[in-house]
Amino acid sequence: MTARDTALVDAVGTLHRPADAEPRIVSLVPSLTELVCELGLAARLVGRTGFCIHPKETLRHIPKVGGTKDVKIDRVRALAPTHVIVNIDENRREDVEAIAAFVPHVIVTHPLAPEDNVALYALLGGIFGCGREAARLTQRFRAARERLARATAGLPREKVLYLIWRAPWMSIGRRTYISAMLEAAGWDSLPDSGEARYPVLELTEPWLAPVQRVLLPGEPYPFRARHARELATLPALAGKPVLRIDGEMTSWYGSRAVAGMDYLARLRLQQDPGLG
Repeated sequence: MTARDTALVDAVGTLHRPADAEPRIVSLVPSLTELVCELGLAARLVGRTGFCIHPKETLRHIPKVGGTKDVKIDRVRALAPTHVIVNIDENRREDVEAIAAFVPHVIVTHPLAPEDNVALYALLGGIFGCGREAARLTQRFRAARERLARATAGLPREKVLYLIWRAPWMSIGRRTYISAMLEAAGWDSLPDSGEARYPVLELTEPWLAPVQRVLLPGEPYPFRARHARELATLPALAGKPVLRIDGEMTSWYGSRAVAGMDYLARLRLQQDPGLG
């Protein structure tokens, strides 16, 4: 069976082949580091970013190579990886290009919807010889997706504002993984137009009027209860409930998507989340 037969094509169209018996993996994406471990590949992981924190005990002794946006190229080089896993949103293009100059295989990812996780599992499973583990994870994902659909089927859809940053305020566009996860739970994110994937806001925009709920995750900006109270005082958001949530559950693709969909189902079933 050829690599093409198993569809080992990444997000930029690069055709990959099954790895040799002892690959050396560096992951520059927190959620994909978790996925690598979930697929049984922790022993092949030789490097990670400082933001790759799960699973904690497994990663304790794995060398760090900087952050997702400030990768220390020399550290990556010193680890002599055969494969580096990156993401279009998480990592800088110039870092990826520098790494590609000396790493044989750079795997580029870019999931934009929950269902994209299935292809992601298959891609890594096929490259690293853990297809059985990937298939089991796919079954768990599909079961969680069905649970979310059942849990939210009778609930009215809500228009929500999901903030990711402060000073300046930033939100998410519809063409993002987070927005697609929220949509699967019956939450339609605003703004719903424009090309910007992560628009900067003044929080005075007229389109905020139909927002029914504000979602305030704990990452990438570490929003706290005081920020929820601050938002509640703004005229454009007056009277709108502000719900603090676990940002990993909405933004981390990979194996975390399974827990993420169960988490979203529980959130949608809450009656009066209030300010959190």
